Amino acid sequence: MTRLTLLGAALLALGDSAVNALNSCGQSQYDPAQYVCWSNQFLCPITAGEPLSFCNGACYSKFMYKCENNVLSLLPAHTGTPFTLTVSNPTLPIDGKPVTASGLHLSLAGNTSTYCPVEVVGAACPPGNITAFVAGNGGLSMDTMVPGGQQAYLGPDWNMRYTQAHSAYIPTGSLTQGFGAYEGGGFVNLNGNGWGWVACPPQASGGGGTAWNLVGRNETNAASLTACTPVNLKINPLPSGTVGAWQYT
Repeated sequence: MTRLTLLGAALLALGDSAVNALNSCGQSQYDPAQYVCWSNQFLCPITAGEPLSFCNGACYSKFMYKCENNVLSLLPAHTGTPFTLTVSNPTLPIDGKPVTASGLHLSLAGNTSTYCPVEVVGAACPPGNITAFVAGNGGLSMDTMVPGGQQAYLGPDWNMRYTQAHSAYIPTGSLTQGFGAYEGGGFVNLNGNGWGWVACPPQASGGGGTAWNLVGRNETNAASLTACTPVNLKINPLPSGTVGAWQYT
């Protein structure tokens, strides 16, 4: 999700193999499956299915930045109000599908698992049919009513997880900070030098299922994630006061 200079994008384009038919962008040739041409002279790469936009010499993602009067700047932080997250990468079958919470683990296009003690909470129990979040200060929490809340975190395996209700336990080596939530943009993983998110397809072993796995990518684990595809996570604001669930299970 980092900014890419025009020079860097052009060098990548020049080194690209001619597997697909090449288009012209000014005096450069490029693969339209991997790059986009702006104003017939500026090349930007396509990352996580998003053709990066161009602003005064730099390529940028609209999930994190904005360009106004030819000046590039970060989108404002999305804080305070809850939101859901959906996958963004048009090359995947789960494009537009929600990030879901089940089994103390965040997945893509899975099921949402919740609980509410009806005998105690009664009619105040939320529907519990969506996975909602609240962001702030570089962290992420589940949007719940349960006392003490539930915190989301990157586990030592760089899978996204959340705490059990009534427990603050988080495994050693986990990361609770280093996330960016941007108004009108996305939820960005800034850990691991900003390598972002990948979606890993369901595996038949270990229980299988239809949900894809959400993993934070970094320079250490990238080589082991070749079967996974980079994705963006789009923020979808919810009305103020919305509660996703009593607790996520």
